[in-house]
Amino acid sequence: MLDIRFVREHADKVRENIKNRGVSADLDTLLESDEKRLSVLREVEALRKERNEIADTMKSASAEQRPALIERGKALKDDLAKKEGELQAIEQSWIEEMNKLPNMTHPDAPIGQTDEDNKVIETVGEIKTLSAPKSHVELAQMHDLIDFERAAKTSGAKFYFLKGKLAMLEQAMINWALKELVAEGYLPMSTPDLAKDDVLVGIGFNPRGSETQIYSVENSDLSLIGTSEITLGGYYKDEILDESQLPIKFAGISHCYRTEAGAYGRESYGLYRVHQFSKVEMFIFCSPEQSDALHHELRRIEMHLFNKLRIPFQVVDICTGDLGGPAYRKYDLEAWMWGRGEGKGGYGEVTSTSNCTDYQARRLNIRLRRKDGSLEFVHTLNGTAISLARALIAVLENNQQEDGSIIIPDVLVPYTGFDKIG
Repeated sequence: MLDIRFVREHADKVRENIKNRGVSADLDTLLESDEKRLSVLREVEALRKERNEIADTMKSASAEQRPALIERGKALKDDLAKKEGELQAIEQSWIEEMNKLPNMTHPDAPIGQTDEDNKVIETVGEIKTLSAPKSHVELAQMHDLIDFERAAKTSGAKFYFLKGKLAMLEQAMINWALKELVAEGYLPMSTPDLAKDDVLVGIGFNPRGSETQIYSVENSDLSLIGTSEITLGGYYKDEILDESQLPIKFAGISHCYRTEAGAYGRESYGLYRVHQFSKVEMFIFCSPEQSDALHHELRRIEMHLFNKLRIPFQVVDICTGDLGGPAYRKYDLEAWMWGRGEGKGGYGEVTSTSNCTDYQARRLNIRLRRKDGSLEFVHTLNGTAISLARALIAVLENNQQEDGSIIIPDVLVPYTGFDKIG
């Protein structure tokens, strides 16, 4: 959520940002609602003030004065109840319009509406030359590593069983990533797989409605999380952090659930777009002056991890129309995958890191207390360390040999107990 004072004072900038982001927010409707809200709020405050004055006067009123004061008090009670109901309805509408506004955008973020407008800023690693490269699905069939058919029978399409050495490799990647993050100063956190809907809304997800990608629990205010960014972001909801505590860095371990698994085409097949996966997610609470440097730290760590796994990748600066509502700036890592591009190979997203400034903190009411006692909202950042389904694709496809065997990256061997599949 943006600061409403900023919206009022910089309406032109907000309007341009809405256009660049390609969202359906209506700034004029919001400003009209805001003006009406302030007007009714002033009326409510005036009625409350008079009510309190009458209550004080009653303490020393004479017998002759009391009946008139009582009568006026009753009238005020009715008027106040009516106006407070009106204010509540207006504020609900106002909040809905405020929640439609995206975060402001970093001035250096590329302007555009589709992923074709994203900007590749760095390419790392060499793509291995293979005479007949196989996709992860083909490799999994060769070595009996994944069962999509029986998963579809038990859970539905776009679910899967990982088997044997691939199940062990998944756990090895989690443990290795956690060790790397601990060395960087991140606290491991195993988070709930469910969160309250108001926390999801605070983070920037739509938990209900026809366009949601969230699995909701019927007859409750709970939903399955799509990322531990949700649960980690809600950890300090309605709390005040001391400036000396910051930055606070978490490494969240969770399952993630997405209802929308994408088109059933070559670009989404196999593990690339599924309904459930495991992930290690980085999340930071910090002061406003720390967030830019910490965003670069998150990107550096993501690059470090995929370098260690011997995965070729490119770093992408995400354009305005592809940022999502909460992000001020966002970088993706896209790893080389032989199964993309109609089997000719291509890059696919494996990590993402966003600086959300104070956008999420305003919604969740998370503030910091400065040394001088003043309060302001914290900044929040998130970054994927390892999203297991896609990371497994990259490891299998980039470490395959001509005979179809798969070499385990050196950094993972101590965690797997084996150095090769096949």
